[in-house]
Amino acid sequence: MSTIDAEICVRSMTIMGSGDLADLDRVVHPQATNREAKDEPPACRGRGPAAFAATAQWLRSAFADLAFDIHDAVTDGDLTVVHCTMSGRQVGAFVAYDEHGAVAQAFPSKGRPFAVTQTHWFRMKDGQVVEHWANRDDMGLARQLGWVPPTPAFLLRMAQATRQARRAAANAEPVQTASPLTR
Repeated sequence: MSTIDAEICVRSMTIMGSGDLADLDRVVHPQATNREAKDEPPACRGRGPAAFAATAQWLRSAFADLAFDIHDAVTDGDLTVVHCTMSGRQVGAFVAYDEHGAVAQAFPSKGRPFAVTQTHWFRMKDGQVVEHWANRDDMGLARQLGWVPPTPAFLLRMAQATRQARRAAANAEPVQTASPLTR
């Protein structure tokens, strides 16, 4: 059973990166929760495949060519751990949210590629993912994408992107995903 659980977890990551989000119904339990959603848009904070699809759409709105290169997957009982490298290219503003679901900060795109290691933890139930959490190299991501250390020009672009994201959220509009690729 552990090999099957690992395959399901890896499949869920593949779908999140580039697959057909309708396939999430097959691998994500209707009551599944994503513990990482506390920093994501409100639509990601629910349960089940729709919340996981919202997370995928949020990530894919900021990152093109999103992929997970799987290094190892280990299962023990109902728990599966996947060690991977997430890669892609930032093409839109990456918007972070606070604990209330409000826009906290937006990081505009510089068009840079990235590759960061992560571990994803999955709890399984009835052959589907029922719980997910992760350990990520967010500082490595920020450095590769040019978010830190911020230049004065980038701080200005961040302020503008944050205002735009807050206006879009207030008007329930999708956040513009394309941004100028200025340094």
